[in-house]
Amino acid sequence: MKVDKKWTTVMLSFLMAISVSACGAKDAPPAAKQAPAAPAQTVSEPAAKGGPDYPTKQIELVVPFAAGGGVDLVARATADYLSKEWGQPIVVVNKAGGGGAVGAEYALKQAKSDGYTALAVNVSNTTMLTAGMTNPPVKNEDQIYTSRIGKGTLAFAVKADAPWKDFAEFSQWVKAHPEELTWTSVGPAGFSAFGVAQWLDVIGADFSKTRMIVTKGAADSVPKVAGGHAVLAVHTVGEIMPMLQAGKVRILAVAGEERSPFLPDVPTAEEMGVKGLTVFWWTGVSFAKGTPDYVIAKWQDAIAKMEKDPAFAKKLSDIQVEPDYADSTAFTRDVGQETDAYTELATKKNMRK
Repeated sequence: MKVDKKWTTVMLSFLMAISVSACGAKDAPPAAKQAPAAPAQTVSEPAAKGGPDYPTKQIELVVPFAAGGGVDLVARATADYLSKEWGQPIVVVNKAGGGGAVGAEYALKQAKSDGYTALAVNVSNTTMLTAGMTNPPVKNEDQIYTSRIGKGTLAFAVKADAPWKDFAEFSQWVKAHPEELTWTSVGPAGFSAFGVAQWLDVIGADFSKTRMIVTKGAADSVPKVAGGHAVLAVHTVGEIMPMLQAGKVRILAVAGEERSPFLPDVPTAEEMGVKGLTVFWWTGVSFAKGTPDYVIAKWQDAIAKMEKDPAFAKKLSDIQVEPDYADSTAFTRDVGQETDAYTELATKKNMRK
């Protein structure tokens, strides 16, 4: 009998398919025993976007103030720690000017948002800058607040031989003679300006009758007070400490609910009957909008670890800065609340320009 070759080919292919399928079914593991799919990674797991490879080159940490100040010293201590932690150099670059706005604009608007340009942020060039200007060059929404690192206590310093015996007496004198009060600040939206404005508001003194003397910062303003060229300097404890230790100025009080650990013998303003002073100095790190999540996560986690390091804690203590870590979520929330409070104060005192 003649067999159709085409039909034979089809049948052979069919039988071979059945044989292969049977063997495969015997050797393959049951479907129920296959490994489940891996869960999606979160921001805290930098591997999601190649994070383990970051950083692969030098990072620039921009300090928008002159070298030697509190922000600069904290930034340098941070850069030193993270350079060793990550095995890549972190270089501090000072770009001063505009009350911190010049450096902030460079880091947040001119440099690439690839994680290799970080900004050392401070209360002066964030919440106070936004509150003090109707159209600030840099806004909160321009950046990702990554981690807060440290804080400083606000202190009220006068000349060493000033006639007032304490802060209560000084406050009473200012309330009665606001036109005689001269105080130093880097500008109308500076840290000192908000500290003075809040204090005068609390004691009921006329802020508009006082006179601000513009300076380049603590290194310029505290000597002016020591020399009698201004009545009051409001800076952090650390910024006033050199002139205090030299016996050139006297600190009448510090703000906050507790005494400064660096000046345990100096009373708080609240102890002197002046309540409600909440202005404080802080510094941290931020990045431009659009920076990858894994970069933010890596900095956030590394700074949290850094704050627990005894050697780093000592560096902060040496410059009279207290550790005050906050992760990105808490930092962003605090900045928002602070901006609202300072904007209300600046509007009330006609400080907005």
